[in-house]
Amino acid sequence: MPQTATRHASLRPALAAMWLGLALTVLATGYPFLDNATTHVLAGHIRAGYPTYSTAEIDEAVGLYLMILSIVGGLGLVTWLVTIRAARSGKSWTRWLALAALLAAACIAITGLTMRDTSGDVGLAPLLAWLQVLPCVAGAAAVVLLWRRQ
Repeated sequence: MPQTATRHASLRPALAAMWLGLALTVLATGYPFLDNATTHVLAGHIRAGYPTYSTAEIDEAVGLYLMILSIVGGLGLVTWLVTIRAARSGKSWTRWLALAALLAAACIAITGLTMRDTSGDVGLAPLLAWLQVLPCVAGAAAVVLLWRRQ
């Protein structure tokens, strides 16, 4: 079997974890928009923390959260694609990139889960914050698989 085929075969589990992470990032990025159009979990969370806010103020806060989550999600998508490409190309720095990306994503997810706003409640609705953790789980699996491969 040629060396390239062998390398890709040994990378298969790590690549599968990375593609799963990419899919979970799409889910975590897209769901807040679906929520905004249907169930309004985020708007309800903001309304519960700030009962005196007008509808316009709640809509503004929701819009700000959607923008922040979109930027974070977009950066996550780009990072997954770059990491996948680096892994498939056999770049020696892929493991370090994956580890750095995992640490950054974990910090962002932990911030979403724990950061309190002025109402004393967590700023981001817990459902949406926990969705930010899902790509980190796939990222952790990818990092372990990439480092075990060495």
